[in-house]
Amino acid sequence: MLSFGWQILAVSTWEESARVRNRKIGFVFQSYNLVKRTTALDNVQMPMLYADVPPEERCQRAVDALESVGLGDRLDHKPNEFSGGQQQRVSIVRSLVMSPTLILADEPTGALDSRSSVEVMEIFQRLNDDLGITVVFVTHEPAIAEYTRRILRVRDGYLGADERVEQQRNAASELERRVVVPFPTSLARV
Repeated sequence: MLSFGWQILAVSTWEESARVRNRKIGFVFQSYNLVKRTTALDNVQMPMLYADVPPEERCQRAVDALESVGLGDRLDHKPNEFSGGQQQRVSIVRSLVMSPTLILADEPTGALDSRSSVEVMEIFQRLNDDLGITVVFVTHEPAIAEYTRRILRVRDGYLGADERVEQQRNAASELERRVVVPFPTSLARV
C-alpha cells in the first residue's frame, strides 16, 4: 500500500506498481540514465510513451520541460553532446513530465562541478516551493544537504537522526551572486 498526499493506493500486481511509479514518482540518478543514442527530446518523452500520452501532447510537454531548464535550443542533441550538468537537467525534466508528487534522487549532484550542483539544487528548490513536489535525495555532501529543509541521516540501514535545517541555503540567490572567474592567462595558453 502506498500513500501520496490524501490518496492511498493499494498496489497488488507488478503492472499496478509500474503504473504508480510511472505516474506518481520521478527518478533522478547520479549517472543520469539517459538513453545514449537518443535525443534529449526523445529521452524526456520516454515516460509519456509508456503512459500512452498522445504523440503531439508528448512532444509539446517535452519541449516545454526542456525549455524550462534552458535546453530549448538543444532538443535534438544526444547525451554525449551535453555537459554533465546539462545531462542532469535532461534527467530531471524527464522525471517531471508525468507530474509526479514525489521525486527520488540518488546522488543527483555527485558527478557535477560545484556550479552545476547549485543549478540542480535550484531546480529542486523551485519544484518544491512552486509546485509542492516532495524531493527526497541521497547525498554524501553536507554542503548540498544545506539546500534542504530537513536532513535524515541513515547509518547501517537505520535512521540515526532527523534534523531541521536552521539556515537553509537558497540556490537561486547564490547563482545570482556568483561571478565566473576566468583562468589566468598563463594557464589558458597551456
